[in-house]
Amino acid sequence: MVWLGIDLGNARVGLALSDPELTFAHPAGNITVRGDYFQAFDDVLNVIEDEHVTCVVIGLPLQMDGTEGKSAKKARRWAKSLGARLMAESEDAMSGIDWVPDIMLIDERLTTVDAHRRLFDAQLGSRRHRAAVDQQSAVTILQTALERARQ
Repeated sequence: MVWLGIDLGNARVGLALSDPELTFAHPAGNITVRGDYFQAFDDVLNVIEDEHVTCVVIGLPLQMDGTEGKSAKKARRWAKSLGARLMAESEDAMSGIDWVPDIMLIDERLTTVDAHRRLFDAQLGSRRHRAAVDQQSAVTILQTALERARQ
């Protein structure tokens, strides 16, 4: 059993995977999307299939007051579209996906701030932050979901 964490961004989609025991999350790379993270579907589907992902955790970028703005609504549409695509893939006999993982959205407020802090604490230069921050945010999103699932 492996979970996938996703941080949707306008330049990159950050990915994180759990260990099979669902104890910890680790970075799994970025997908470059150049302004439209709907482009990431095929790459995300490949990760789901290759890693046999049973749950997808997507960051929901709520505003600081907890309300949903434009970005949160777009993330909800992305999650809904991913679910529909997974359902269609699982029904396609030629597809390698014969299951539909659960999809959950989780509040991601301040995950990017937390990711930058962790990368700074790890003494990663600020120039290299950009490449690592999206997947580190995905780690934070996924780790939060794993901890909540254990409680």
